[in-house]
Amino acid sequence: MPRTDKAEMSLTPRAKEFRETLKAEASGYGVPLTTEALNALSQYFELVERWNGRVHLVAPCSPREFATRHVLESLTVLKHLPDGAHVAEVGAGAGLPILPCLIVRPDFYAILIEAAQKKAVFLREALSQNGLSARATVINERFENVPVPPVDVVTCRALERFEEMLPHLLEWAPAPATLLLFGSTRLATKIESLGFNSAAELMPRSKSRYLLIVNKAGNRC
Repeated sequence: MPRTDKAEMSLTPRAKEFRETLKAEASGYGVPLTTEALNALSQYFELVERWNGRVHLVAPCSPREFATRHVLESLTVLKHLPDGAHVAEVGAGAGLPILPCLIVRPDFYAILIEAAQKKAVFLREALSQNGLSARATVINERFENVPVPPVDVVTCRALERFEEMLPHLLEWAPAPATLLLFGSTRLATKIESLGFNSAAELMPRSKSRYLLIVNKAGNRC
């Protein structure tokens, strides 16, 4: 029996549902997934499930919702990551969006910034389990206390008091960087009020969730 089949068979029932949802829905998000990626993402899902009871990583949800809203929506950022990019993820939490992206694509590097110590421990475990530690670093600190890294892209999917912290995030991001932010039209309005233009990409199968793209270099209104 092929090794990938054994990996699938060893999954929990919830992880199998998660994996089948990825297979069925990936094309709708424009994200091709290999068998190896499906297996690695399913193991990541199992790790989140094991940790979520003691460290609140994500709100409780079905395997299907985790596959679509959390993982596949995260993978939509891949088309905005240049080959060999260096990425900073702010408020990394469960590693969304960048950890699934690291699993799927082997050509970029990431800094995961997370203020909560227990979540930082989870991130290091997730990177280690997936053999990604050489391509990613976890910094257990508030982003505003971290020296600005020389990165091409800054991502943020969930940050405590996001709208309140947005001016600090925009100021902190290096001038040449592109920011990939997850939010609603309200967040886009806030970005505009701060003097920046953004492009908004509606998430597949959603009416209100967007990927907001801010090219900081030369983008000030």
